[in-house]
Amino acid sequence: MAFSKVYLYTDGAARGNPGPGGYGVVLKFTDENGILHQKELSKGYYETTNNRMELLGVITGLEALKRPCEVVVISDSKYVVDAFNNHWVDYWVTHNFRKSDKKPVKNRDLWERLIAASKNHKITFEWVKGHDGHPENERCDELATAAADGDAKIHDEGFVKEEL
Repeated sequence: MAFSKVYLYTDGAARGNPGPGGYGVVLKFTDENGILHQKELSKGYYETTNNRMELLGVITGLEALKRPCEVVVISDSKYVVDAFNNHWVDYWVTHNFRKSDKKPVKNRDLWERLIAASKNHKITFEWVKGHDGHPENERCDELATAAADGDAKIHDEGFVKEEL
């Protein structure tokens, strides 16, 4: 089966960290007729953290895909990109979501959801410097901050203040 190639750009934001937050996602792919498609996603939360929003951006983008794809995730979050590129996630899974210092991994609920959302895709992660003029990253930042500042926020059910 041929995989469609999708570019998933994402960014997360939180005001106060913890505080109101949001994520922004831009999905881009070219169909078999050479037509470029783009979809934007965002959501705001009453109280959350920047890292949770960075994770939710990737999760939401992957969960929006309707079939297995080759996905290039492009994010300004070292937290997310390094966790995969440096194989920290693999270590956490084999050690019951404990880090090398034996402390529990923060945001386990979202890491588990991200791993599940990744299963059917071939994914690579690329880091891009934030706020550096990258058009899609800038658009994701606009979406994330608008969602964080907007009125249509929901509760981040997995957010635990004590984890900070």
